[in-house]
Amino acid sequence: MTDDHVVLVNARDEAVGTAPKLEAHRSPQLHRAFSIFVFDADGRLLLQQRHPDKYHSGGLWSNTCCSHPRPGERLDDAVHRRLDEEMGFQCALDRAFGFVYQAQVGPAVYEHEYDHVFVGTATPAVQPNAEEVADWQWITPEALLADVDARPAAYTVWFRTILEQTLQHYATSRRMAA
Repeated sequence: MTDDHVVLVNARDEAVGTAPKLEAHRSPQLHRAFSIFVFDADGRLLLQQRHPDKYHSGGLWSNTCCSHPRPGERLDDAVHRRLDEEMGFQCALDRAFGFVYQAQVGPAVYEHEYDHVFVGTATPAVQPNAEEVADWQWITPEALLADVDARPAAYTVWFRTILEQTLQHYATSRRMAA
């Protein structure tokens, strides 16, 4: 079933094949992913705590939503599908940037992703999927940065990797819109 497969890519994010999701995370094989950051009108970020039963990074705090597009699925469609599946709402999202990273995230589990970062502003009625999300909260960037600095192991590796660049992007786009 393609739901359990990821799109393998090269360093330019060009599709080169597919692989079972777990196999891609054990190899590790470079694959396409996305991370979503939703801010409210006051500039607070919506965080989620990953369900403890996730195959990696369970119980850790992370950005609003993250996942992988399915083979043949447009990236924009995947982003909106997964935000609704995980957090129970929709909102406008803009692609902020993309980057490649690799990290070990568990025993014999690795991330090697071309991650597309999306940012949106909304104040939704959050209705998280209890099988995906253990908890959630709105937090100011200042409080978040202080907590990540004090307790980095409480946060996912990709979130810590992209947090400052995403906050800078959000602040710049907010100033430009004002």
